[in-house]
Amino acid sequence: MAATETIFQLEPPLAVLTFNRPEARNAMTWAMYDALVEACDRVEGDEAVGVLVLRGAGGKAFAAGTDISQFQRFQTPQDGVTYEQHIADVLDRLERVTKPTIAQIEGVAVGAGCAIAVTCDLRVATPESTFGIPIARTLGNCVTGAAFSRLVDLAGPGRTKDMLFTGRLVPAEEAHEVGLVDRLVPAGEIEKAVRELALQIASNAPLTVRATKEMTRRLLAKRRLTSPEARDLIEMCYGSADFREGVAAFLAKRAPKWTGR
Repeated sequence: MAATETIFQLEPPLAVLTFNRPEARNAMTWAMYDALVEACDRVEGDEAVGVLVLRGAGGKAFAAGTDISQFQRFQTPQDGVTYEQHIADVLDRLERVTKPTIAQIEGVAVGAGCAIAVTCDLRVATPESTFGIPIARTLGNCVTGAAFSRLVDLAGPGRTKDMLFTGRLVPAEEAHEVGLVDRLVPAGEIEKAVRELALQIASNAPLTVRATKEMTRRLLAKRRLTSPEARDLIEMCYGSADFREGVAAFLAKRAPKWTGR
């Protein structure tokens, strides 16, 4: 596990994984994605763990997407397909872990950070938190079919298109109203509130909790886009001049100049 970029703590019946790059708003590196999968594997095999909590260090971000500097190595549309498939696999592992998962959200949960939060079973956030996948105004890339499907399941098709068309970040109150957030808690109380919720869940019949989670997953999976069904759209975006411009502009901290090519 990426010891400096993530912190994994066992506090039976809870396990806590902290994304630990506060200086970068906890932007996800490849190693951090690997650590998330490893955390899922560890709690899966530990009967003492009843709930897995994900959170970000520093109080200002849950996770601010993927570290964009890593995209500079992309050369072909296949690089984008490979990346999105890897993210899809990581999120699928998170979704399939048999223990309930709670995203403890302070600050921004954007891009892949939003996708991770949406994949968790429950989301508890502070009123100052914001959510979104602002790629239409930043990178010009495309999310996986599964990630898009999860967002539609929670927010609905209209709200999802609103978020992605505009690239805006949704404030916590609105996110709570539309179902992206399950509970809003003041910043000074969120750690206590998440712990109390997690302990309440962990004290209940584990097989009932597991069955509830898996039945929900199976139901939603029946109406989900598969990776092959979205491949042409991912190739279109990641193979474009606009994507290369988006990455360059993001790293240069300037506005991108879109051409539609």
